[in-house]
Amino acid sequence: MNAAALTPLIEVRHLTKTYGSGGAAFQALKGIDLTIHQGEFVAIMGPSGSGKSTLMNVLGCLDVPTTGTYHYQGIAVETLNTDQRSLLRRFALGFVFQGFNLLARTSALENVELPLLYRGMARQQRHEKALAALTSVGLADKLGSSPAELSGGQQQRVAIARAIVTEPSTLFADEPTGNLDSVNGESVMDLMRELHRNGATICMVTHDPRYAKHADREINLFDGRVVDEHAGSLLA
Repeated sequence: MNAAALTPLIEVRHLTKTYGSGGAAFQALKGIDLTIHQGEFVAIMGPSGSGKSTLMNVLGCLDVPTTGTYHYQGIAVETLNTDQRSLLRRFALGFVFQGFNLLARTSALENVELPLLYRGMARQQRHEKALAALTSVGLADKLGSSPAELSGGQQQRVAIARAIVTEPSTLFADEPTGNLDSVNGESVMDLMRELHRNGATICMVTHDPRYAKHADREINLFDGRVVDEHAGSLLA
């Protein structure tokens, strides 16, 4: 973590998430306490069903907690309505998913421009920022390519460019290497590490210790609870 990264960006206290009700209720998160600082690279790990993707969805304002508090840059997120959470996602958060989530019939450049279109940005400015983002991930020669014309690793790079084009305060990555072979997975992780070195705050869900070890901190979940936290093994 950068030496200047002292300011809490995310603070979660006694966070729970329950799906369903009555006898069918399932508690996915069971009292999570967590702090993530500006500029930190955090890896969230755990077996299937441990709650790591649920936690990511809550932190990314894609879902709301059942009880507990969640402060993002001092904002009490659990008190926000749907529209307010949407604005927070649009202007402060970036997302990278395992499945890439690219529009199939749209070029790489147009895919990356999409979040800027939602912001109402003028066409020329959208184009310039999307070009810069794709250049930063090594795809300046693939602007007109559709997802079908790109490898899996290249598609994930387009997805990362789309996530960073808005210059988000936090980048959330949910199993960003999950659909990639080891070579492309390492390539994507090299890019994530470069983004972190350039000051990005990254919160990554992964099941693979090869990638988690590069984070500043590994947070392990089991049955909806934090059971262990420690420095990334390359930093320990």
